[in-house]
Amino acid sequence: MKRREALKNLGFATGFFVATPTIVSLLQSCTSDVKTWIPEFLSPEQGVVLINLVDIILPKTDLPSATEMNVPQFIDKYINEVFDDESQAQIKTAFSTLVSILKPNAEEPIDKLTPEDYKALLDKHMLIKGEIDEEREANPESLDMTKSEFLNTLKWMTINAYVTTEQIGETVLKYDPIPAAYYCGDLQELTGGKSWSL
Repeated sequence: MKRREALKNLGFATGFFVATPTIVSLLQSCTSDVKTWIPEFLSPEQGVVLINLVDIILPKTDLPSATEMNVPQFIDKYINEVFDDESQAQIKTAFSTLVSILKPNAEEPIDKLTPEDYKALLDKHMLIKGEIDEEREANPESLDMTKSEFLNTLKWMTINAYVTTEQIGETVLKYDPIPAAYYCGDLQELTGGKSWSL
C-alpha cells in the first residue's frame, strides 16, 4: 500500500469512532467546565486552540455549542486513551503546527487570539472535497498529516462526538430508547427529517 493511501486510512481511522458503549461512557464522563478544564493529552495552549476550533465548527445557535457538550474534553480524552503512540505523536505535531501558525510570535499569549484568527486558519487550511491539498501534492510520501487533513479529521471528530452526546441524542435527533421495530421508508415521513440517535 502506498504511503499516501495509508495516511488517508489513518485520517479516516483517527477521525471516526464507533459509538460503542465504552466510547459513549467515555463521552458521558466528560463533564468538567471548559474554563477550568486541564487537558490530559494536549498542552494547555493546545487545549485552548481545540476549544476555539470546535466552537467555530459547531457554534451556539438554537442548539448548544460544541464546548457546552464537552466535545473538547472528549476529543482530548479519546486521543489520550484510544490512539496509539504513533497517532498521538502525529496529533501533537499537528497541534504544534497550528499553534505556530496562529501565534507566529511564541511569546504572545494564546488568549489574545480572536475568533477571527481561528476562522482565518480554517478558511485557509481546511479544504473541502475536490480542492487540491498543495501541501500533500508537494510531499506525497510524507506520513505526517497536512494541515488540511488534520483540520478535517478534527471536524469529523467534533461532529461525531457532538451527535453522540446524551442531550443531542435524546432532544435533537430522533430517539427510541427501546428500539424494537425496523423502520423502512422516507426519513421525512418517519421522523420529520431528523436523523436517528445512536
